[in-house]
Order: sequence, then structure tokens, then C-alpha cells
Amino acid sequence: TQKMAELLGPGDECGEGTSGAPALAGSCLADNRLNLDVYPDGCRWFLQLFEGRRGEVVQVEFLRLSSNDRLLGTTLGILPHLKHLKSLVLKGGHARDEFGSCQHGSLTSLPPDVGNLRCLTHLDLSFNSLSTLPSCILHLPSLRALLVSHNSLVALPEDFGSLSKLTFFSAMKNQLKDLPRSIGELAVLQDLDLSENALEFLPEEVGNLHNCTELDLSGNRLLSIPDSLANLKSLRQLHLHSNLLVTVPASLASLPNLSRLDLQNNCLRAVPPEIQTSPFVRLRGNPLGETEPSPQADESSARGLRRLFLASGEDSFTVTSEGCKVVLACGIHFYFPPGAASDPLQIYFRTLAPDPQWVKLRHHDVLLSRVLELQPHGVKFQQEVQIWMPYASPQALHQREVVVRTFSGHSWSDLRTRVEQKRKSKKHVAHCSVLHFSWFLVVSRLVQNECKVPTEGTLLFSSVDPNIKVTFPPGVTEETRSVKLQVLPVSAEEIEEITADAGCRASPLLCLCQDSLVDFLRPVRIQLPLPPGVTGLNLDRSRLHLLHGDLEGQTWDDITSQVVLEFTHLYAVFEVTHFSWYWLWYTTKTYIGGLAKKVYERLRMYQVNFIALQRKKDPEQVLLQCVPKHKVDPVLKKLQDRYRGPEPSDMVEMFEGEQFFAAFERGISIDMDRPDCVDGRLSFIFYSHLKNMKEIYVTSPVDRKGQAVKGQVSFYRGAVPESIPKDASRRRKGPDSLWLATLPIKLPRLKPRWGENPGPLNGFSFPPLNLGNAETGYLTQANLLSIARRVGADWQTIGLNLGLTYQQIERIGYNNREDLDKQILDMLFSWAQQNLEDPDCVSKLITAMKESGRQDIADEVETIIELGRQKYRESIRRVGLEQESSTEDSAIAMV
Repeated sequence: TQKMAELLGPGDECGEGTSGAPALAGSCLADNRLNLDVYPDGCRWFLQLFEGRRGEVVQVEFLRLSSNDRLLGTTLGILPHLKHLKSLVLKGGHARDEFGSCQHGSLTSLPPDVGNLRCLTHLDLSFNSLSTLPSCILHLPSLRALLVSHNSLVALPEDFGSLSKLTFFSAMKNQLKDLPRSIGELAVLQDLDLSENALEFLPEEVGNLHNCTELDLSGNRLLSIPDSLANLKSLRQLHLHSNLLVTVPASLASLPNLSRLDLQNNCLRAVPPEIQTSPFVRLRGNPLGETEPSPQADESSARGLRRLFLASGEDSFTVTSEGCKVVLACGIHFYFPPGAASDPLQIYFRTLAPDPQWVKLRHHDVLLSRVLELQPHGVKFQQEVQIWMPYASPQALHQREVVVRTFSGHSWSDLRTRVEQKRKSKKHVAHCSVLHFSWFLVVSRLVQNECKVPTEGTLLFSSVDPNIKVTFPPGVTEETRSVKLQVLPVSAEEIEEITADAGCRASPLLCLCQDSLVDFLRPVRIQLPLPPGVTGLNLDRSRLHLLHGDLEGQTWDDITSQVVLEFTHLYAVFEVTHFSWYWLWYTTKTYIGGLAKKVYERLRMYQVNFIALQRKKDPEQVLLQCVPKHKVDPVLKKLQDRYRGPEPSDMVEMFEGEQFFAAFERGISIDMDRPDCVDGRLSFIFYSHLKNMKEIYVTSPVDRKGQAVKGQVSFYRGAVPESIPKDASRRRKGPDSLWLATLPIKLPRLKPRWGENPGPLNGFSFPPLNLGNAETGYLTQANLLSIARRVGADWQTIGLNLGLTYQQIERIGYNNREDLDKQILDMLFSWAQQNLEDPDCVSKLITAMKESGRQDIADEVETIIELGRQKYRESIRRVGLEQESSTEDSAIAMV
């Protein structure tokens, strides 16, 4: 402490600084995160926090510090005390020299005790002065991501393969001349970046990285590569450009998942035909000449080929080397050019309802088609196969584009798509070309502008709003990277309607992203138009706010004071070094983040939840409700006293004003006598600003005295009716018949009224219970049943906090693995039977609920107990100290 005080200087101890730095440093300690790398004296603040609030600092899980800081050496000695640390970033590059280049940090080693951080999974030591890898890193048992790019490493330790859990390793821009043979022991490594080093050869053991999906060896001095690389069956991208390669193994062309092989700027003079003819190979800058994939075949070239028209019942067809054109009954077309398949190949196909569990739509995306699955998955064609997919055209949505999205088995990506309209049918189709078969669907997304950013810089405009542009200065990056830009225009009327404030204005919403994990080396200049009605002449700077949002759009931070804003008559200009969402607001509000979040959620209001609830007194009566995302929690809270589960569905993409159908299937059926029931379906209309609710009576085709009735209700889109309001109809027009969501519905057997003989319940029978004592009040069987209905999926946490063993919890889960209700009841009544004689069991139940985050149940139990105390006191006054009588009274009161 004394040494720390000397380093900090007089008046700098925690709480005594005059500049306000200690208070500001404390505000940076958010939950389990501490980000101090953006401040010039971040290490100083860290030392102050550790001195004054040590108990909180040692609990930090995510820590970022700048290694350009003069107090870094002292700070390193404290790191081993942070036993809970999961992510540690000690990067340089935050300071720049007179030429604008990033200055490397002073970090040359780490304390040996850093190897004791058993929870550390992410370590970033980029832009430092490391000449050797600190040995303590090899002792980190949980490390999964290691970044040591832009250092001075000349070699990796021989036992580098001991990092058995490593999945991501980046050592780009170092001085590595060779690799240890143990690198082949990294069995789970997925991404390996060794670009821009001095590697002259690779060990054969590199071929043991069977889980590697991306390998970047560009910018080295490789004369050859080992044949063992052909063992990397998971490899999708292999970057070998800018080396000294004379030849490459032909076996690389047989890698089943390879979608990019970059061999540009080498010394290749002879390339195996299998590689030279592969469309995913890049060979520019080699003596043999440039080889590019053949241009896409036009639909007209299919004339004269065999044409196949498949009926609705067929699910496969055969493609030969002569090629063919195929038309499916659902309207999907294929064109297989001659030579696409060398041998006869049978293709299987089917269309699927898109399950929201695995079809993840991005922000502002709208689903326009069903999913097309083509098998065998991963089949590679010699030439590109063209696909035409019909889709429901979003005619009323301006400034959007339609793309075909495909699933690779790991993630979804967008294909280059051309939109066409059939002359006869007027149907819209999305046209794309592929070399591999998998899953495909059509979505509408915000218009995406993209470009490659080279070392010399470039300029990127938005095609939606040309007033938005991004300027990349020379030296902004050391290697070419890809940048994408998307814009969402927001009218002043929309802002005013949502905020109910005529003084609020906002610029278009700008989203920027890139394909690199490294921040830009020089600031990137962004130009945004001023909000509507605001010019450089009437601008009040105190009302202008620049907001920064994370990529999920969940938080919006005011960064006006952190950047330099320049203004012209029409534009605002600022500089950033990393990309995300940016939004310019003009308002009198002092705190703008929450307001922007509200507006953003309303702009995405077509993303909704469906809720299916049952009346507690009449389980055959089901309430179906469709609500916007931001209203789900308050609606459930309001209805929970009268209705019970199931939980809300997954999020569903939907337009305002659309009509949808609810169809009951599998085990339950709706009452056919209802006047609004047509062919087993009920029709609903959803408006985001109107109430949408239906009470439905369901009937069971099985004996209600037997097992619980289970079934599901599926929702489908329908045509928008003509009678809907104009403000809703402007969003959507035209027919549509798309899947929305499927919800499970469980109709439990009717439970007996309180006070009656309960009998069996879902296979359970419970003896009478009186937990607690007469003085404090009892919990009865009926009380526990009421509590059980509110527990939900966190029953295991509650059980552990109640004192049940892990073995008991696992046995209860296994014995009742098909029924969550039985798991909860078994857990709760097992604990009750074990604690019948414990007078403090009720207080333990309350404590367990609080520790499990269920304050609502704890409050309910306390309410029951307080009622018991009142009844007990009343019985004493009425009949004296007759214990048995008072006990019965309180028990009856509980029932």
C-alpha cells in the first residue's frame, strides 16, 4: 500500500484526487467488467480501485488495460489476485507516433503467477514488445483464445501444444521462422492466423489440426506446403497468398468443405488441373497466368437440355453429366449446366417450415420463403448450379433488398442474388448460383453496401442515402479488409409518434461492420446528415447527441463527449476506430440512451411473441395473444393471477397489420360450433397498436379422466384484409401464406377444489402436510401445490438451495424426464417430507427462494405465513390456549 501510494503521488489515493478521476474510475466498474484501456492513465485508476474497493475488483471477470501505460509494471503484479478473471486484454496501439502509426506497448513478459488464473479463457496481448511467449501462458488450463499479433516473437515454445483447449490463435505480424511440432496437438483449434511472419516451412504435424476451419499463412516465405494439409477435412478457408510457393499438392482440391483457396502472388508455374479448374481457387499474380471461374451460365443456355417437371409427391431427381433443367411442383427451378456432375447423381429435396431455434434472422430481416433443403449436403459440382426460388414480395417495404441465405452446417451466409419477376405469373423469384448444396431460404434485409479497404484507403457511400459516406485514410489498415454498411431511414413522423415529443429528431440509423478482429490503425471518418429540420445555421449543439449501440442493438451510449464532432450546413462528421451502430439525435432530453432504445424496439415491432395461456379455473379455455416484444413481460405479469403457462414462444418476424391463422393439431381440436371457426381454423388480425386477444375453448378427443391432453397450435400468415386501418395497411399488401410459429399446449387433468380429497395428480398422490408450527403458521399441501405451479424451469437451483443433493436432483430429473410439472412436484414434496419435523423449514424455504432469484415466491410464502399468524392470534383470543383447536383453525385458513 505504501509503495502504491508513492507511485500514485500525493493526493491521488482513492477518494482524494482533485481531478475527479477516482469517481470516474469507479463508474467504469460495471458489474463484472472493467474497461480502462481507452483512458491514458487507466492503470493509475486500476490501482486506485484496487486500493479502495479491493473486494469488488477481485471479482472482476473482464479486464481491459492499455500496455502503453507507465504504471503497467505495478499493475501486472496485481493480476494474479483476480482469480475470477475470464478475459484479459493488455493491448498496445492506443498511442500513436508523429506519423500516426500505432506505438507498441511496453509489455515484454507476464508474472509467473498469471498461470494460476484457472478461469481465464481469453487473452489478448496484441501490439506489444514480446520477443518470447511468457511461459506462464502454457499453464492456463481454460485458455481458448490467444492473440499475440503485432509483437516480435521469433519462435513459439516447444510445448505450445499443451494448450489443449485453444480454439483461436492469432500470431499475425510477428517474426516467426518456424513452428513447433507440438502445434499438431491442438486438437480443438478452429482458427489459426500466422500471416505476415517469416515462416519458410511447416511441420507435417499441422495436418493433425482436424477441427481447423480457417488457416491463414499469407505473407510468409513458404517454398512448399506439406501433403498433410489434405487431412484437414474441416477446413473452409486456406490463405496462402504472398508466399514463394512453386507448387501445391493436388490433394487440396479434395478437401470436402473448402470454399476458398487463395494462392495469389506466389511463384506457381505448374498447378494440378484439379486445383486450376476449381472455382474457389484464386491464382492471380502467378507466372502461369490468371485463372478465374467461368462466368455464370444464363438461363437461355438451358435450351435443348433435358427438362424435368416433378409432381408434388416426388422428392428426388437424377442429374447426369449432360446437365438438365428441373422444375419442382412448388415453383423452384434448377439449372445444371453440362459437366456440372461428372457421374450420375441423385438429388433429394424437401421444403421445411423454418424453425426459429436454428433459423436466426438478423436485425430488421424478414422471412419471405420456406426453407429448401437439398441433399446430399456438401456435394461439390464442377460448375455452378443456378437456383430460382419464388418468394412473397414485400412491395410496401422500400429501401430493402432480397437475398438468398444458405446454411453451411455451422452458420448462415448471404449469396449474391438477382431478383426477377416472371412475366406470365407476375411472381417474384430470387436467383443465385451455388457450388455446394445445403439449406436455402429467401429473406428481405436492409440494403448492404460493401467494399474492400486496402492499405491506401478508400471511400464508401450508402446507396440508400448518398449523404452518408465513410472515408478510410491511407494507412488505415495493414492488410485489405472487407467493410459493410447498412442504413435504416427514420422519418420525423415515426420519431414523434413513438416519443410523443415534437422536438425529437434523428438521422438515419447507420450500421458498420468489418471482417477483421483488429481495430483500424487510423481513425475512420464518418459523415452523417443532420436530423430533419436541423441545419448548420440553427444548430444548438447542446441538443445534439451522437449515440453508439452494440451489435445486438440492446444498449445505446451517448458518446458525444468522446469524439470530435465537426459540422457543415447539412452534415455532422466524426472519427472512430471501430465499427458498430451509430445514430445522431437532436432533442432536449438530457439522457438519450433509453429513448433511443425505445425507438429502436418500436422500429422493429414486427418482431412479436405469441403467448398461449390457460385459465386456472377452467383449463379447457385457452387465451391466445400476440404482443410486441417490449410488451411481453408486462402482459404476463398482468395475467399471471388468472392464467397459467406455457411460456411465450420464440420471437417471430411479422408485419404490422397482417392476418394470421391459428390451427390446432395433434391431440386437441377447437370447438367447431364457434361462429369464427372455419375448417378447423380461427382467424386473427394483428395490429401493433391495438389489442389482439382471443379466448378459445378446446375439446379433447381422449378421455379426460386419463392422461393429460397434449397438442399444439400452429400459426400461419394469411392475406391482409381490406378493412384494416391505413396506418397498418401501408406496411404490407398482397397475399402471403407463410409459417409463423408453433406452440405446445398441455391441458392437465382438472384438479380438485381446495378442501376436497386431492386424489392422484399427474401420477402423484400427496399425504396431508403441515410444515412449520402453530405460532408462525403452517404451509399445507394446497399451499405447496400453489407454489409448485410458479416454480418453472429453475426448480433444480431451488432444490439445491433447499438442501437436496445433486444425486437427488439428478434422480428426480431422470425419473420424470418427460414432464416438468412432475419434476417440480417431486422436488418440492421430497423436501417437505424430509423436513416435516423441522420448525424452521418454512424460513428455510423463503431463504432458498430468495437465493434462487425467486423473490416473488418468497413474498407469497411470507404472505401465507402472516395470514397464519393472524389466525393464530385470533384463535388464542377466542378459545384461549387450546393448541389443537388453534392449529386446526390456522390449517383451515391456509386451505
